[in-house]
Amino acid sequence: MSQTTSARTNRRGGSRTSDAGPRAKFSQLLPYLFEHKKVLSVVIVLSVLGAAASLAQPLLVSQVISVVEKNGPLGVLVWALIALVVISGLISGYQHYLLQRTGEGVVLSSRRRLVARMLNLPVSEFDARRTGDLVSRVGSDTTLLRAVLTQGLVEAIGGALTFIGALIAMLIIDPVLLGLTVLVIAASVITVVTLSRRIRVASQKAQTKVGDLAAAVERAISSVRTIRAANATEREIAAVETDAVGAWKMGIKVAKISALVVPVAGIAMQVSFLVVLGVGGYRVASGAITVANLVAFILFLFMMILPLGQAFGAVTSVNAALGALGRIQEIIDLPSENQFDRQFAPDPAIIVGPANASVNPGAAAIAFDDVHFAYAAAPVAAPDAAADAPSARARRREAAAAAASADAVAALEGRDIVAEAEADPSVEQAAAARAAGARHAASDEAAGQIAFAVDDAQPTRSTGPGTPVLRGVTFGAPRGKRTALVGPSGAGKSTILALIERFYDPSAGVVRLGGLDIRSIERTALRAQIGYVEQDAPVLAGTLRDNLKLAAPDATDVQCVDVLHAVNLTEVLERNPAGLDAQVGEDGIMLSGGERQRLAIGRALLAAAPILLLDESTSSLDGKNEQLMREAIDAVAENRTLIVIAHRLSTVVDSDQIVVIDHGSVIGTGTHSELVESTPLYRDLAKHQLLV
Repeated sequence: MSQTTSARTNRRGGSRTSDAGPRAKFSQLLPYLFEHKKVLSVVIVLSVLGAAASLAQPLLVSQVISVVEKNGPLGVLVWALIALVVISGLISGYQHYLLQRTGEGVVLSSRRRLVARMLNLPVSEFDARRTGDLVSRVGSDTTLLRAVLTQGLVEAIGGALTFIGALIAMLIIDPVLLGLTVLVIAASVITVVTLSRRIRVASQKAQTKVGDLAAAVERAISSVRTIRAANATEREIAAVETDAVGAWKMGIKVAKISALVVPVAGIAMQVSFLVVLGVGGYRVASGAITVANLVAFILFLFMMILPLGQAFGAVTSVNAALGALGRIQEIIDLPSENQFDRQFAPDPAIIVGPANASVNPGAAAIAFDDVHFAYAAAPVAAPDAAADAPSARARRREAAAAAASADAVAALEGRDIVAEAEADPSVEQAAAARAAGARHAASDEAAGQIAFAVDDAQPTRSTGPGTPVLRGVTFGAPRGKRTALVGPSGAGKSTILALIERFYDPSAGVVRLGGLDIRSIERTALRAQIGYVEQDAPVLAGTLRDNLKLAAPDATDVQCVDVLHAVNLTEVLERNPAGLDAQVGEDGIMLSGGERQRLAIGRALLAAAPILLLDESTSSLDGKNEQLMREAIDAVAENRTLIVIAHRLSTVVDSDQIVVIDHGSVIGTGTHSELVESTPLYRDLAKHQLLV
């Protein structure tokens, strides 16, 4: 799976993106514009009409002067000139509205693409990236695309017609004056082209700094209670200010370069005007041209310089947009979680219930067959990484596709899919290095085991071998039974559940569901059969109803109330007159830790999946609520397969099967009484908890 084009540390802080960030080409901007080609066609037609109306005005002015010199009647000429001015104004106003509307449409379509891709990225990408930076790409970077339309790109098309028309008219009036004007304009164009390259680079870096700032603010706000409790408020303010100053400095740099570009058109206009006025006055005095011709020439000069200013503005806005588009495309170009799954020729949606005889009725609901899993070592970007990023990304995509095809053949033939570390950069694995960082640091993956993801868009060299998390794990979870996973922290228990959910794929070995390699089952079909309660029991901002119906959108209010009663959240339901519409706050902050855990369990129970994964699901509950929760789980456990992780053995001693995990390996399987006799580690754990 591809990774970022810039080296990052984990989402909780650390180093920022490298200065050699992603850059977009103008061709990558065109699809966003072509989505609105009908409206843009109207805008272009209006630009042509506006250019024609503008070009006609100097000609009429010239005729008016000639008529005045001859003391002739003005009549129709004056009314015609007024009509042209009014028509030109109306066209310009309507054109501006269409461009603004289309600009908003471009922002909307870019946000749709970005969000759709972002929410379909492999889980490992979110482990590797900072939330604030991703939010910044959706909110800030996409907004810059609007400037492409509202600040001159399309208007520059009409301006180009005006420029060419004025150029031809000036050539007809006086080639000498035109030659002098072109020399001045050519110098200004060369200046702008030179500066525009620096604008694109500076704009991209400025957006990166804005992303850093958003990430820092998100980090500080999401952990505000921890920060205050640690008396670290001032230090966090200083850290955020550092990022804010960094964004300010890059913004100033962009402003300095833009400040060099913006006056160029004005300077060109002034110099051209002075040259034309001086030389033109001399030529009028010498009789080479008339006063009317000189006035018309000056008016055409203004008309030629104005679109030139629009073109310079378009260069600035387009380069700024391309810098932002590079950050947008960096995410959009990443492969989605299931991009290569089609290589496995997935079976139709499979229901894996205990009474379902259509899918290997004798097979275990979940089985691990010699499963190995390791996090990659932290990468070190090669010096020429930025220059080689596109080709590196392409090579890795080819390698991923090849590996996926090879695995598909193995799956279809019924053989175990054992992928070598260097030949399995599938969508779920290439960036698995940072997988355990945010989710499992507190229990399942020790801090020393957390590694960073390989940056797939850059050539990298490994700093050492990956850290093994699972080593040859083999066990089966019988259908309709309760299997408990126990062992010390950092043994790999939560990683086992993550592999079942296909958040990551094993480095070697096979995970099976109903006897089938889960890589041969569509992810949506696989996850529809699994209810998962994570260790930190996340609660989404919104209402109680929103959280409960996340996995069961068709559930009725009656069902929601029933499941709240089952998990002993009746008090939460009754203490707020809004009932199911009661807000739970950001990350469920308006609920206690135990209430958040019970709500997460209620969400899983409401989904009524045939397989239920519980990762320390009662760790935050008191004795009374834990007993109520066990009763609720027992009530729905009939004919369902449960895989439970627990550190308190008292909650799992009555399980049908207990699997003891230590240092990523299975060291014992059996019932409580059997393991007390056969497995020293389990016996020690039981003794410490006064169970023997």
